[in-house]
Amino acid sequence: MASFAIGDIQGCYAQFSRLLEKIRFDPAADRLWLVGDLVNRGPESLQVLRLVRSLGEAAVVVLGNHDLYLLMVDAGFKHRGKDDTLARVLEAPDRGELLDWLAGRAMLHTEGSHVMVHAGLPPGWSVGRARALATEVETVLRGPLRREFLRHLQGDRPECWNDSLDGWERLRFVVNALTRMRFCTPDGRLALRAKGPPQRAPAGTVPWFRVPAPERAGYTVVCGHWSALGYYREEGLIALDSGCVWGGKLTALRLEDGTVWQVAG
Repeated sequence: MASFAIGDIQGCYAQFSRLLEKIRFDPAADRLWLVGDLVNRGPESLQVLRLVRSLGEAAVVVLGNHDLYLLMVDAGFKHRGKDDTLARVLEAPDRGELLDWLAGRAMLHTEGSHVMVHAGLPPGWSVGRARALATEVETVLRGPLRREFLRHLQGDRPECWNDSLDGWERLRFVVNALTRMRFCTPDGRLALRAKGPPQRAPAGTVPWFRVPAPERAGYTVVCGHWSALGYYREEGLIALDSGCVWGGKLTALRLEDGTVWQVAG
């Protein structure tokens, strides 16, 4: 059995299918780790959702910001952007089943020494702390308060974590950290509007993975979200968003030995 971690698909069904052929993925024996952003901007989000859902337990998925955007649009709490490509999902006869399935995906997945999350882990959070906070969000997404949660999800504040945060502000920070963060200050203030490459960090900020995190020693974070960073590896980090939807590549990495495969966008 092999576990293949794959970067942001974003509706690029053709490339995703080619990549599965290239790695010789066998759903009866192997597993996919998908780092989020299954949908949007690419042309075939509906096909991606249907395929991944059909894989059952062979696909481990964490939610990305575009996946949550889809849930917010469906619930009526987010205006659709000019560049979104979600019409076929929203008009599909199986829309309800697909979006209920999507809302049931994890915010964070841990297994052995690997931690999969869409964007990253903010300063000061151990893996155990991040797992507990992710569970708080997952519980609301899977329960009767899902619509109210989605109603209150949009926004960049609070910018800093505080253990006293509660209610929607607490859950919003957790979501923003796990699905939108790229840069932050060394003390953990999120700079959510910054989207450039690491060398263009806003004044006073650094890439989130540059903040020392002794509380996560021994773990490797597997993530996506940052196409300007691209496929990148260093101790404790595997970043897999290589910009397929922007004409880059879709990347798969076998977790057991680090072998990499890519297909062109």
